[in-house]
Amino acid sequence: MAVITAATLGLAAATFLASAVEFVEAFTIVLAMGLSRSWRAALTGTAAAVLALTAVTAVAGVALIQWVSEPVLQLVIGTLLLVFGLQWLRTAILRAAGFKTLRDEQAAFRAEQEAARVAAHQVRLGLDWMAFVVSFKGVFLEGLEVVFIVITFGLSATRYNPHGLLVASGSAVLAGLLVAVGGVIARRPLSAVPENTMKYGVGLLLTSFGTFWAVEGLGYFGSGESLPWPGQDWAIIGLVIGGLGLSDCRGGAAPHVQNSG
Repeated sequence: MAVITAATLGLAAATFLASAVEFVEAFTIVLAMGLSRSWRAALTGTAAAVLALTAVTAVAGVALIQWVSEPVLQLVIGTLLLVFGLQWLRTAILRAAGFKTLRDEQAAFRAEQEAARVAAHQVRLGLDWMAFVVSFKGVFLEGLEVVFIVITFGLSATRYNPHGLLVASGSAVLAGLLVAVGGVIARRPLSAVPENTMKYGVGLLLTSFGTFWAVEGLGYFGSGESLPWPGQDWAIIGLVIGGLGLSDCRGGAAPHVQNSG
């Protein structure tokens, strides 16, 4: 029977939340193109982007497993996650403090619709080309961030869980399905999703995991082996708690922000 550890729980939570944030933004673009231009072209563009992202994930994952040693992988991935996580934390805190505008899915949807209405109609391969290209680009670019998180989290977690990449991929797929189902049921942009709160949580998790793996990877410069943490992967909980206190812009609990929109 598989043992669920702190690393596995954190892996699933981080990839699910991060993927949900990106999928909400991608859904807004596809919805605008489908309603304003052509559902067939928008869905075809979405499907093409998903296939491209699947190929990128498979190729990058295999390449990293085959060619990069574990300590180097931990150091590189940990550093990237730390930088990425700090950017998400900075954005969320600035929005919560009122120094940066909250993302408004309704406003983004209206902007995409207006651009779609005024653009010229051009048909290629039997598809409304603008709807296809915009949907493809929107899903692919937002999806690249999901791929980055799935690969980095999944590969780094394989040291503690041989199914780490599968857990990360499954969490991302689940997030995508829930966003798609929720969007289809609502038939409008998912403005009720607390995107900034989710972004804060993801940033906190990315920063904590990034710190954990980057420090482990520093062992490459010494013994060539990964450095151990006290308590092993349970140290991640301590990093999350520490990050929660340091990143709180009011000195209390994590910032409670209004929903985007």
